[in-house]
Amino acid sequence: MTKNKNNQAIWGTRIKKNTSLLFQKVGSSIEIDKRLYKEDITGSIAHVEMLFKQKIISFKIKNKIIFGLNKIKSEISNNKFEFNNKYEDIHINIEKRLFQIIGEEAGFVHTARSRNDQIITDFKIWIKTNTKEIDILLDTIIKNILKLAEKNIHTVMPGFTHLKNAQAVSFAHYLMAYVEMFKRDKNRFNNNLKSLNENPLGVAALSGTSFNIDRNYTTKKLGFEKPTNNSIDTVSDRDFVLDFLYSVSVCSMHISRISEELIIWNSDAFKLINLSDKIVTGSSIMPQKKNPDLLEYLRGKSGITYGNLFSMLTILKGLPLSYFKDLQDDKEIIFKSNDTLINCLKIFDEVLKNFKPNKKKMLELASSGYITATDLADYFVKNLSMSFRTAYKRTAAIVNLAEKRNKTLDQLTIEELKKIEPKLTKDVLKVFDLNNSVDSKKSYGGTSFDNIKKMIMKYKKLK
Repeated sequence: MTKNKNNQAIWGTRIKKNTSLLFQKVGSSIEIDKRLYKEDITGSIAHVEMLFKQKIISFKIKNKIIFGLNKIKSEISNNKFEFNNKYEDIHINIEKRLFQIIGEEAGFVHTARSRNDQIITDFKIWIKTNTKEIDILLDTIIKNILKLAEKNIHTVMPGFTHLKNAQAVSFAHYLMAYVEMFKRDKNRFNNNLKSLNENPLGVAALSGTSFNIDRNYTTKKLGFEKPTNNSIDTVSDRDFVLDFLYSVSVCSMHISRISEELIIWNSDAFKLINLSDKIVTGSSIMPQKKNPDLLEYLRGKSGITYGNLFSMLTILKGLPLSYFKDLQDDKEIIFKSNDTLINCLKIFDEVLKNFKPNKKKMLELASSGYITATDLADYFVKNLSMSFRTAYKRTAAIVNLAEKRNKTLDQLTIEELKKIEPKLTKDVLKVFDLNNSVDSKKSYGGTSFDNIKKMIMKYKKLK
């Protein structure tokens, strides 16, 4: 039994000497894992209720423990709890305080349980809760992108490949590409919830327990679907941590991609968007500057989330079964990634509310770079029964002619076009109209205005 009166470590009967101050410092995780106090107390209450149900502890002891745990929860919530690095982690800090509140009966709380299954239970519950918060933020992002897209269905811009003008598209269609990305992020996080739904509580240190516990009871109490199958795997498993970190990394990458694009578009070379003063900074020496620092912040944070993922992969790479102290670092890693992503999602939502497309500049840029060349090639195929490769060559020759004469395609006369292809009529000139070009892409998933309207309505109905 723990001798709380002299603040002895719970293993003090076996280990006679006090832990070195340096080891206490590096071995303590309380400053990190104290964030798990709600989950830890929730798990402990479910555990003692199960112990009572199975007649392992008395009604009186159960009630005293639950009373003490709820009191501790209130103390922590109201910043009246004193965390002690000497007690290493959240579990022992809570247990020590429980002894102070209810006395020796506190020792029953750890019956048929180890910190090994306790921490994984806490951690899974925490990740489930925070995954749902991320899901809500992603919904907000998608909603606001849809609003911006709805306002810009007929805003024509160049679509790029290799950062070169490729084909004309709607700005709304471009925005909807990111809706797809963030939808996949939502699916990725929600799929993770399935792997989180196996209850670790009750496997103890690594081999299970000789007590007649009911793991199905705690599974239901804690909102899991079923108990884990193998005790050794349970205390060793951090796949759910990797799944979360990977999902965070991919979502961060998507935020980074659109941030990079908006940085480029905001540059003096492109001027395709205008950023509000709310999301830019100035220069310490150049008075004219308005810098997209917030977007650069978002772009940079993806590196943090990647690093956290690889840190966890590296920790696990050479780790034998079952539990090792190495795994203690998983909490700090996941907390950092979670906090980084949530902050980035909130900031990106601010960005969405504080930038506007420069419609005039978008249209002007879309008018350059012979952007309707593919439309012309398609016209040859549909109207002159050419193979696409023959049409490609004819169109390339026309582009060469326009380039030689320093003209855009729509500036070429029908007489000039006929020098390359005599069968052409004035009807061909309509393919050079940018709105026609955009609206002609009616294939499912294409950039036609009607397609975009339908897709926006579809996603709005899903909300």
